[in-house]
Amino acid sequence: MSLAAAPHGFLSPNGVEIAFLLVGLTTFGAALVTVTTRQLVHAALWLVVALGGLAVEYLLLTAEFIAWVQVLIYVGSIVVLLLFGLMLTKAPIGRSPDADSGNRWAALTVAGAAAAALVWVVVDAFRTTWIDLGGAAAGSTKVTGQSLFQNWVLPFEALSVLLLAALVGAIVLSRKAKADAASPAGGQVPGSRSGQADKEGVR
Repeated sequence: MSLAAAPHGFLSPNGVEIAFLLVGLTTFGAALVTVTTRQLVHAALWLVVALGGLAVEYLLLTAEFIAWVQVLIYVGSIVVLLLFGLMLTKAPIGRSPDADSGNRWAALTVAGAAAAALVWVVVDAFRTTWIDLGGAAAGSTKVTGQSLFQNWVLPFEALSVLLLAALVGAIVLSRKAKADAASPAGGQVPGSRSGQADKEGVR
């Protein structure tokens, strides 16, 4: 349905549109806390709130299939993978000063530019489109599956390989840190001849 033919406009919101706005503000706040907190575990937990808020937004847009994919894949898998990586690398539980960066303003500039570009692209693509929030659910699993595995199968598989590489990297980093912590200072192995000679010299 076009915007001109819609029986109501943006100046007369209904309950679903108000809920969409409130959930969007909550999701934005959770995402902001995720990137500003210095506690890595808290960042992962706030990421759960942000991704769950996106799932609620999809439900309000009558995209139930995408909403449950958001819950299963992102909330149920990606966040678990992040927590698994934090546990493997033995990340600090409390506040970590290393979690902050001196490039905060550069990162903020890039994030603002990316957000502005994304908003402009979405608004330009759906400028004359009106989503009937009170009607039947738009789309189906068949149409979504065909679009995903015909047009987006390569990015989907590339993302899977990227996540696997991140998991392998976390395992490698954790084993390296464990090996460094197990080796004594100076690189001498306990019980070696050089270590015994040093002990005899001290005696």
